[in-house]
Amino acid sequence: MSVPTIAPQETDAIESFWRSLRYFSVYRLSIALLFLVAAIVFGDTISLGTQDARLFGRVAPVYLLLAIVFLVALLRRPRRFNLQLSVQVAVDIAALTLMMFASGGQKSGIAVLLLVVVAGAALVGQGRMALFYAALASVAMLLEESWRALTLEANPADFVRTGIISIAFFATAIITRLLARRVVANETLARERGRELNDQLRISERIIRDMEDGVLVVDGDGRVRLLNPRAEALLGVQASDGAELATFSRRLADRYRAWSTQSLEMVEMLPQEIGRLLRVRYLPAAESTGHALIYLEDMERVQSQAQQLKLAALGRLTANMAHEIRNPLAAISHAAELLAEEDTDPLHQRLARIIHDNTGRLNRLVTEVLELGRRDRAQPETLRWRAFLSGFLEELTLHDASAGRRVHVGEGDVELRFDRGHLYRVLWNLLGNALRHASVADGAVRLEARAAATANRVELHIIDDGPGVDEVQRNQVFEPFFTTHGAGTGLGLYIARELCEASGAHLELLDDGPGARFQITAEGFVCR
Repeated sequence: MSVPTIAPQETDAIESFWRSLRYFSVYRLSIALLFLVAAIVFGDTISLGTQDARLFGRVAPVYLLLAIVFLVALLRRPRRFNLQLSVQVAVDIAALTLMMFASGGQKSGIAVLLLVVVAGAALVGQGRMALFYAALASVAMLLEESWRALTLEANPADFVRTGIISIAFFATAIITRLLARRVVANETLARERGRELNDQLRISERIIRDMEDGVLVVDGDGRVRLLNPRAEALLGVQASDGAELATFSRRLADRYRAWSTQSLEMVEMLPQEIGRLLRVRYLPAAESTGHALIYLEDMERVQSQAQQLKLAALGRLTANMAHEIRNPLAAISHAAELLAEEDTDPLHQRLARIIHDNTGRLNRLVTEVLELGRRDRAQPETLRWRAFLSGFLEELTLHDASAGRRVHVGEGDVELRFDRGHLYRVLWNLLGNALRHASVADGAVRLEARAAATANRVELHIIDDGPGVDEVQRNQVFEPFFTTHGAGTGLGLYIARELCEASGAHLELLDDGPGARFQITAEGFVCR
């Protein structure tokens, strides 16, 4: 459905126009009240109504009544701006012209008030209506002078004065309209600039609020005028704007007093009372009484980021080295197999077997290092736990025939978000360790799925009835290259935890049983 387009000046003039029209109405009310009071109180002592006091006495109260009606209508129903203005100006011109005729014509000075009406209408109104108001006032002046010449004695020079006043009407309307147009343009520009400034302020506040560094704006008296939540977190306090800097940090306040005596940018390391080391950057104000900026940066986060970059670079280097090692390692293993086949000497056979076993161990180590390098390529998907586990256990049984009877799967079923390949790799490692340390009894290894304490999270438990993990080794099981198995590489559990984190999950070792219990907490929900 289309909505008809209505001219803005006819429906909803901007607030500044309506405000100006209200002022104009108040002016009209004051003039009408002045005329009525003057006619009642002073009577014949002034020149008002000297020619026709009866006409003046009738027009003055009607003019006052209409002025009140116009003001009330304007305050209650601000609609159709041009129509209201035109009616009001027409009433002004008619009333003032009649009162001017009743007071003896131009000699009464009321013509000056007509000039004010034309100027006010041109200033308040819009478009070409300003010339219409000037023409309306000119016609009223000419009619008044013509009627005076026909009914009363008139001086021909009065027509010349009327013409001059009419020219003044048009000149005033044009000049006032040009000035008003410039004022409206400046007001519109100021309003647009104000909106742009408000948008910029909101964006700046959002950026400052979400910055990872703390920001403080401090005035010359040492009061904090603005701060972001990160600054409160770094300083370990909560305070409102306008508080003394010392309430945030005594050391920072002492350093600020020293910095404020110099107009230079300062960067220092500042230990806090809570034990955190901050990198503080001080930016002085442009003026001596202006506001200074203080940036706070957590050095622990900086060091953590640097460590992450180093680990990422080391990981790429390790992956490249693993690729380079794998090819000669395969050649060595193949050569050892050929030697074992061709040489029947028991000593050489034993040496070839040692070479083959160690190259196999090195190959597993390279494979796990490459697997670790692929942790960031996770593609989580929604997996049904029991459906996934059935296929996984079939393959595990091919590798270890006892897994079919030794692994018991609980009744619970869940759906979880996890990368399929990563979950396969994690379970293969955890169940391999569990089967190696558990007893040979049926159900020695249990798999359970249940809802977690946190909403939209599930838990997977891998439990065995073995001797468990020694108390001394609990804090080391997830460290790289830590192993208690002679043929192991020490990367299994470390890689399993990294793969879990890549899918938004968490792997931990629980201390609540005689055997070992590993728990995987992932995003998901229990199936009903």
